[in-house]
Amino acid sequence: MNFCSQCGKPVTQRIPDGDARLRYVCDHCSTIHYQNPNIVAGTVPVWGDKVLLCRRAIEPRLGYWTLPAGFMENGETVEQAALRETLEEACAHVRNLSLYTLIDVPHISQVHIFYRAELVDLDFAAGPESLEVKLFDEADIPWSELAFRTVGRTLECFFADRKQQLFPVRSESVPPMTRPAT
Repeated sequence: MNFCSQCGKPVTQRIPDGDARLRYVCDHCSTIHYQNPNIVAGTVPVWGDKVLLCRRAIEPRLGYWTLPAGFMENGETVEQAALRETLEEACAHVRNLSLYTLIDVPHISQVHIFYRAELVDLDFAAGPESLEVKLFDEADIPWSELAFRTVGRTLECFFADRKQQLFPVRSESVPPMTRPAT
């Protein structure tokens, strides 16, 4: 951030009085610009024994498979965001949402929240952000082609929990990827 969104003057990064973190602060109007994590909301849409996945038509991870999910908008609940993203990406209607995974991704300042959900019908299609949408049995999930680790982890938990028919709410963190030494 270079300029204040309140007055347009340059900002500096410093720890404001009474705070413990670096923030962007306007030295002209004293506005403190807080930056907080983004919430990604989505669903695990199920039809019988199958899960609906979307092949991404946008970056990041163009061409990889994901659960329908995306950034929450101002003015909506997390559940509303999950429903909207499922409709936008998969043109799918779901019901009986149940909070399932809450995965912190602190290295990119995000929180990913997925709800288990039932597809209302088989009337789904690729939305503008998807190349294709398809139902997968567990054995056919394209594990090596999943777009995000949070999606893979949510699916791993889902298939393990489904065997027991117990679906606890899971809260985890995803550490940054480590790169092998060269």
